[in-house]
Amino acid sequence: MPPTSLLTILADPAGQTPARSRGLHKGQQTKQVILEAALVLASQIGLEGLSIGALAEVTHMSKSGVFAHFGSREELQISVIREYYSRFADEVFYPAMQLPRGLPRVKALFDNWMQRVAVEIQSGCIFISGAVEFDDRPGPVRDALASSVQAWLAALYRAVVQAKQEGHLLPTADEEQMAFEIHALILALHYEARFLQNPRSVGRAHRGFDNILARYGQAEPTPPLSTPSHPSSKE
Repeated sequence: MPPTSLLTILADPAGQTPARSRGLHKGQQTKQVILEAALVLASQIGLEGLSIGALAEVTHMSKSGVFAHFGSREELQISVIREYYSRFADEVFYPAMQLPRGLPRVKALFDNWMQRVAVEIQSGCIFISGAVEFDDRPGPVRDALASSVQAWLAALYRAVVQAKQEGHLLPTADEEQMAFEIHALILALHYEARFLQNPRSVGRAHRGFDNILARYGQAEPTPPLSTPSHPSSKE
């Protein structure tokens, strides 16, 4: 699923489910095994540390066998980014789409994100480590990383916009600023919890999110705004 499709689902989430293949043939199963190993390696040593040789050793395959599935180190790195993004969407985005649009959805996105961070404090986040590795290195790998992160942040921003349209935020609320602050909380949490090993960082992140809601949220929700981009249907 291309990253930009998240915004389409936000507009009309009815019937949308993660696109996971269930009947993989042997070649696809083998590629999935390699991807699993590559995700673990990338979380430990970064995308830059991935190589056909390292994966061949971990999976007990020949280099030519791994190469047959990816063709190049760059293609392998991009495949790992796409798989990581897909799993991120499965765990964070799709479950939140089951809630009503507005603040319930925004809160679910944050809660799901926090649950994933709780695991990544130990394993690492490929989006964050990849940004450090490729921030100043133009090319397809950086492009794949940036487009994945941008697609997720655009989906978060759209959820905040919908919350304002539903009357859950103050009329003066800056949607872009609110989405920026939520993202900033997660980045700070990764730094504080994983690098500085601050045991109070998770609680502070939750408190920070509550503060964001207190500043931007309505004490009593107002009727939904009537805008061309907000259809009258339930979703």
